[in-house]
Amino acid sequence: MDLRLDASAFDYSFVVLYLVLVLIIGVVTRRKVNTSEDFFLSGRSLPAWICALAFLSANIGAVELIGMAASGSQYGLPTVHYYWIGAVPAMVFLGLIMMPFYYGSRVRSVPEYLRLRFDRPTHLYQSVIFSVATILVAGINLFALALLINVLIGVPLWASIIIAAGVVLVYTVMGGLTATMYNEVLQFLLIVAVLTPLTIAGLARVGGPAGLVNALNETQVLGPNGLDVWGGTGLGNTTNPYGNWIALLLGMGFVNSFGYWTTNFTEVQRALSAKDMRSARLTPILAAIPKMFLPLIIIVPGLIAAVLIPQLHTGEITHNEAFPALMGEVLPHGLLGMALAGLIAAFMAGMAANVSSFNTVVTYDIWETYVRPGRKDTYYIKIGRRLTIIGVLIAIGAAFIAAEFSNIQDYTQMLQSIFNAPLFATFIMGMFWARMSPQAGLWGLVAGAAGAGFIQLGYANGLLAFNSSQAASFTASGVAFIADFIVSVLVTKFTRPKPIEELDGLVWGRVKMDIKGARPAPKLHEARVAEARERALTGEKLHWWEEPVPLGIAVLAVCTVLNVVL
Repeated sequence: MDLRLDASAFDYSFVVLYLVLVLIIGVVTRRKVNTSEDFFLSGRSLPAWICALAFLSANIGAVELIGMAASGSQYGLPTVHYYWIGAVPAMVFLGLIMMPFYYGSRVRSVPEYLRLRFDRPTHLYQSVIFSVATILVAGINLFALALLINVLIGVPLWASIIIAAGVVLVYTVMGGLTATMYNEVLQFLLIVAVLTPLTIAGLARVGGPAGLVNALNETQVLGPNGLDVWGGTGLGNTTNPYGNWIALLLGMGFVNSFGYWTTNFTEVQRALSAKDMRSARLTPILAAIPKMFLPLIIIVPGLIAAVLIPQLHTGEITHNEAFPALMGEVLPHGLLGMALAGLIAAFMAGMAANVSSFNTVVTYDIWETYVRPGRKDTYYIKIGRRLTIIGVLIAIGAAFIAAEFSNIQDYTQMLQSIFNAPLFATFIMGMFWARMSPQAGLWGLVAGAAGAGFIQLGYANGLLAFNSSQAASFTASGVAFIADFIVSVLVTKFTRPKPIEELDGLVWGRVKMDIKGARPAPKLHEARVAEARERALTGEKLHWWEEPVPLGIAVLAVCTVLNVVL
């Protein structure tokens, strides 16, 4: 099937206009980069709404659009589990529970917390692991963008990869995280603006929501559970592609989800850029609100493609191509160009987010800590810019690894089970169990990654059977978490914990913190008291939806209703 778009010069003008805009943002924000904190953390000066949109946009990359639409066209409505089970609860948890630790301690990255809580070996191990993982994910976004350009426009894949990487490189090197985040806000707004008419046009072609449901029920291309979110998740007769309810809740809903959203520095970095504690805590909670409803413009198009693009089920095209195929099928000129610009925006946002977090971790957590400590601030800005170039070059190679997978969402979940699941176990134990020793931090991470790798290798070689590769990944995540937990407990039993006074501000219940002149890291209730005192002095009054706790509870309530209804 030839997916090349019948695009006009008018369509391509939207793409050119968008590329010019992102480069202008890079040039303008370069003037605001005076210190390393400006380059890597936007000077910790941004309001909550900017941080929230950037937080969400950093996640809406290739995996979100191409991957979720691919899963929607292949597995159906159960794909919404990635949002209502696999995202929103963890985002609220990050804002309410973990941001007081991150923002209050003034750490500059997630691995830096591990150095303070455990020791340097644990810190170095996780810094290297994160750097590898984030570049592999950058490669996924880069491959998807190149595939889009190749399939829809006809530019060779290798040339598409280089062009896309070049644009991201220019504005990230110039403006650092500030340029990246302002571009992410622009990209999010553009994505919503173009995916909404795509969904509406697609529904019109299939006779509206009722026509879509009837067509899917008649053809059964998605199987018996394609329109039933929780169907087939029983323990005795599991036919749901995402596994039984235990695998869903433990693997996706707890380990994978919390491991990604609460410890992935690509996301946490956006909240760390907020201007104050309340804004930092609100960042993921505000982002969770649109996140709940994104399936309407991301997964629903996948369902529509399952009806309108029969080649998806004959093997003529892969599920990764469901989204671009639907664009060419239903969009007229003008909207076609806007949609193309929107997809390019999404993939560039995802890749830029990964590259900016890569240069921050390598600069702060590896180069400054272990290679060249004590240099001037301008030196580390130069290193960060050079690492941005290196990161993009490595991502080009990683893009060809991603090309080997027919569904990039499967590949992403495999990576998360190995890299993120063990990290979450170590974080949650380290934050709430002061007795956990430094050695346990390192060996728990290693054991968790090994456990997930064992499951993935067993599935890949036919030794273990699962309904799908994603079900295998959820199981691997659960195994990784349990292995990390058990090994951490055993190692702690035979090793010495850190003195309790060294854990101030790093574990639950310890208040004091003094890192590089940072202000104290309060416990949750003390953070609220401090914020209330500050508002009393300034006369500022807040509505309930401007407070992290009541807003977080409201978001969880709405998410619960969505799960019950469907």
